[in-house]
Amino acid sequence: MRAVILKGFGGVENLSYVTDFPDPPLKPDGVIVRVKAVALNHLDIWVRKGSLAVKPELPHILGSDISGVVERVGEAVEGIKEGDEVVLDPGISCGSCRECLSGRQNHCRQYDILGLRSRGGYGEYISVPSRNVIKKPHSLSFEEAASFPLTFLTAWNALVNKGEIKPGMNVLIWGGSSGVGVASIQIAKLFSATVIATAGSEDKAKRCMDLGADEVINHYTQDVVARVREIFREGVDIVVDHVGSSTFERSVHCLKKGGRLVFFGTTTGSETTLDIRYLFVRELSLRGVYMGSSGDLRVIANLFEKGKLKPVIDRVFPLKFAGEAHTYLEESKHFGKVILLPQ
Repeated sequence: MRAVILKGFGGVENLSYVTDFPDPPLKPDGVIVRVKAVALNHLDIWVRKGSLAVKPELPHILGSDISGVVERVGEAVEGIKEGDEVVLDPGISCGSCRECLSGRQNHCRQYDILGLRSRGGYGEYISVPSRNVIKKPHSLSFEEAASFPLTFLTAWNALVNKGEIKPGMNVLIWGGSSGVGVASIQIAKLFSATVIATAGSEDKAKRCMDLGADEVINHYTQDVVARVREIFREGVDIVVDHVGSSTFERSVHCLKKGGRLVFFGTTTGSETTLDIRYLFVRELSLRGVYMGSSGDLRVIANLFEKGKLKPVIDRVFPLKFAGEAHTYLEESKHFGKVILLPQ
């Protein structure tokens, strides 16, 4: 099959377009999906650079967010047939441990993400367990369907489960123009929250407002903590931080007493310093987020079907230009998702 393979760790020169990569095998309880679209995530960049503790076996195929058409079905699979238009749950788990059976697949000891250790969607075909298959919302194109799984699932887990968002709360979202940023803005507005987003340009600020943000702060030219305190003297109930070292301490100082910082991602680094006294005196909560449950992803897909959530796509690249797409994402030129088309 045609695919973009990762042949070494480092720069985009390690991504190679090939036309003769072996087709993935079909397992009895799995399906083969012909990939129609795959979205980029910063996870792709981290894996490519080899910056994570977990590294895949090379050659590797990146890509976590995938939509496509079922090509073949394993003999033990029921309820899925060839020709079904689907979107894939990017979380891979054992399906049988206590955590999986309790709906906490992301706590499974064997948990993986498509494109992390398991081969992902930068190719014509992918083999996945049948439990990872979700019917594609009819209202979405393949490009749109590929744009939501990882980012919206993470944002939902952050705001709804860990952030315990309630109607009328005040929320700060760093990097509102990113994939997870546009997801967080929309999910927060589903709960009638007042949303402050940050962005790096006037154009991105306007587009965040169009998505529903009530205020936007330029994180390059303005003092975010001071501005948040001008808008809400006591601070905000929830901060969504997916940036890392450069924002973490400021996120804590934006919280009101009893507030919650939900965080994931370390684009600017993974180390920080905090005065612990500030945390316990103000009864602040720091809550890490790592993906989410399969059940929640099905709720999200249904919200897309009903038009309650909307995909945001910035640019589409042919698969063979995956390197250029990576560079575009790394340079933060995007608003929303960047998509690759294998065909």
